[in-house]
Amino acid sequence: MEATKDEEQLHDEAEEIRKETAEGSPELAEHDRIAELESQLEEAKSKALYAAAETQNVRRRLEAEKQQASAYAATQFARDMLAIKDHVDRALAAVSEELRGDKVASQFLTGIEATARELEAAFNRQGITRITSIGEPLDPHRHQAMMEIPSDEAEPGTIVSEMQAGYMMKDRLLRPALVGVAKKPD
Repeated sequence: MEATKDEEQLHDEAEEIRKETAEGSPELAEHDRIAELESQLEEAKSKALYAAAETQNVRRRLEAEKQQASAYAATQFARDMLAIKDHVDRALAAVSEELRGDKVASQFLTGIEATARELEAAFNRQGITRITSIGEPLDPHRHQAMMEIPSDEAEPGTIVSEMQAGYMMKDRLLRPALVGVAKKPD
């Protein structure tokens, strides 16, 4: 610490001698002025480079945000449409074979099935995919365990039942799959 004070004192003395000498020597004063201007120029260059880099970073960040906003603009609409898909799927699953054999009912069912296919095609166009669940290990990022089911056939932690399908939009979770997970029987 003391060496630093001595160095500072020597530096201050040298600066004082330099100032006294510069007063009597215009060449030295001009040299000092040029050195000061060069230092200012270096500082200005450094600030300009920093500002340019910062501007580029802001532009990249805004481009990425714009791209994400565009890619996921339909997220809330897609979530709303999942409820409609659930209702259509439940309606089709509830139709008995006897009702499918009825001529009038089968025409009605053909229309509902066409609607379900069109809805599925719209989902595919938007990058909305159903999450695979049955037989998969529980993934807390894609599945929500609703219950444990004793099972001798499946490894503990494996999904054995799906109460509600889950969906992804590109790489984002729209809705987790509600599942039942195997556990060792008691």
